[in-house]
Amino acid sequence: MASDLTTSIDIDAPPAVVWAVLTDTAAYPEWNPFVRDLGGELVQGGRLRVRIGPPGRRAVTLRPHVVHLEPERQLTWLGRLLIPRLFDGQHSFVLEPRADGGTRFTQSEHFRGVLVPFMGRLLASTATGFDAMNEALRLRSEAQVSSMS
Repeated sequence: MASDLTTSIDIDAPPAVVWAVLTDTAAYPEWNPFVRDLGGELVQGGRLRVRIGPPGRRAVTLRPHVVHLEPERQLTWLGRLLIPRLFDGQHSFVLEPRADGGTRFTQSEHFRGVLVPFMGRLLASTATGFDAMNEALRLRSEAQVSSMS
């Protein structure tokens, strides 16, 4: 079984600024309402420690591996619950430059595994968490641009 979540937002800041905010993981506790803490190596194959807190749910800590990293374009990690295909989540952040100099930011997760059909409430709160993070990233990135002016 599989399920996909995808949310996007337009940010009035260039991809370099959005990427700088996104990869300044030490600052996540200051602004990020969904990914409350992110540590580890932001490199291809690196192991991360990600603490997520979907709205209305207890925060959990995951230990995913970075499966794709392209600066100012994409960061993707893969996390698993215990064993492969029980409940796997491939999480992606994608930055697309807009013609006006801004960025289209898309956050998505592809879930697969035998437990997916039983995770409906978790997936719904995760989608709400994506939206909250996207908006917080927009505000922080646009504030960075304003402070440079």
